[in-house]
Amino acid sequence: MTGDDAAADGAARDDIEYGIDDRPPLGESFVLGVQHYLTMVGANIAVPLILAEAMGMPDDITAQFIGTFFVVSGIATLAQTTFGNRYPIVQGAPFSMLAPALAIITVVTVGGVGGGDWQAALVQLQGAIIVAATVEVLMGYLGLVGKLRRFLSPVVIAPTIMLIGLSLFSAGQITAREQSWWLLGLTLGLILLFSQYLDVKHRAFKLYPVILALVIAWVVAAALSATGVIVDGHPGYVPLEDVTDTQPFLPIYPFQWGAPQFTTAFIVGMFAGVLASIVESIGDYYAVANLTGSGAPSERRINHGIGMEGLMNVFAGIMGTAGSTSYSENIGAIGLTGVASRYVVQLGALVMLFVGFVGYFGQLIATIPDPIVGGLFIAMFGQIVAVGVSNLRHVDLESSRNTFIVGFALFVGLAIPAYMGNFDSTIAFRETLGLEATLASLPVWAEAAVQVVVDTVYIIGSTGMAVGGLAALILDNTIAGSREERGLAHWDRITEDESEFDSFWDRWLGAGGASSADSGRSD
Repeated sequence: MTGDDAAADGAARDDIEYGIDDRPPLGESFVLGVQHYLTMVGANIAVPLILAEAMGMPDDITAQFIGTFFVVSGIATLAQTTFGNRYPIVQGAPFSMLAPALAIITVVTVGGVGGGDWQAALVQLQGAIIVAATVEVLMGYLGLVGKLRRFLSPVVIAPTIMLIGLSLFSAGQITAREQSWWLLGLTLGLILLFSQYLDVKHRAFKLYPVILALVIAWVVAAALSATGVIVDGHPGYVPLEDVTDTQPFLPIYPFQWGAPQFTTAFIVGMFAGVLASIVESIGDYYAVANLTGSGAPSERRINHGIGMEGLMNVFAGIMGTAGSTSYSENIGAIGLTGVASRYVVQLGALVMLFVGFVGYFGQLIATIPDPIVGGLFIAMFGQIVAVGVSNLRHVDLESSRNTFIVGFALFVGLAIPAYMGNFDSTIAFRETLGLEATLASLPVWAEAAVQVVVDTVYIIGSTGMAVGGLAALILDNTIAGSREERGLAHWDRITEDESEFDSFWDRWLGAGGASSADSGRSD
């Protein structure tokens, strides 16, 4: 990236209070780090709760299960920000891998595999994640994912990022039939008030809009719950009595649910979820670079980011969770607060790593009502949609091929997942396709192969950013268009050089020749 282009791009990011390499004062960084994590706790709790319910997991085990997710999130975030792509992105439980996880659980529990209980389902889930993630590690560190960057233009990245933001427009925390609109509106209104109207009045409103809004809304809901104004069963109810109803210390350790089991069909199905996660993460990398005024990520940075995500997915499998990936909620928080400091995110990760072992913390976070989480989602994911739109400034919007591709990608990225939502699992999807008679006439190996293909279609089809991103990728690289028209010419000028990213080997092991050696290869 040239100096003039970097300066021009940085000028557009005057709203960033702390850049990636900045280190705010310790006390301030601590609060800002906790705020980053508070934006994603709803999702990081939702995934284990969904899985625990599907498995029929006992309540006392569920608390430990949730705590494990926070421990994995803390370690994965530290690893990614220190040794991976070094972007200030929080790592957490992936929704993109939830569909194959639920499919595995359904097969194990309904089919009675290994006893058919929650523990049997978890060890199968662990095995599938460990093997699928090992392939992700190889794809990253062997440079296979980074090779994809040459086919990515703003025409592809813009709808992919927009779909990351739009993916939760129908989340239960927002669109539930029994919704507490006044509490959701209070949370959203406070975030808007602090981040957009009062940000120039006091620095605290600019830096802490999310944590201020969340705490105020939670205190109001808790007070009304304690006085009986809000009763149990109401979506805004805060069950304060649940906070102390848990173990003070949760024993979390590797293979705590048992030794992993490996089943080929489960592994292939989980790999489809990993692929969807990779597409989403690449979109996240571009979103963070755009928000912070940095150059678009280089091939080396993408490779190291995906490689580290693979390693942390393997670690997640060893610890007994359902994976780890980049979190879009945290990116929305960067846009709202202007805090993009890697140091801040790392401090937040240390806090989550510690409190993951504290049972009271998980129970306290679980008392945050869904309407409050819904208010956070609307503010933060709307910000991500806007980041996606801003990528179109690089392309020729008078070009009919560009507008067609973007519009088509957005439409199918919303429509196909909505259709897939009619099916509870890959099994239900197979049944709807009526494949039973056809599969019965095939050899066993062919039957298994067809099932894998159908399951992969279901899993990727359930992930909006994967559907839209792949549609845009194919169309943009097959419909004729010049590099200037597609935005690639301008993007080349603002993309960081391969030498600008220092890997773990460069910085920590003193491999002085690494940068020059890496300049000729992509890992």
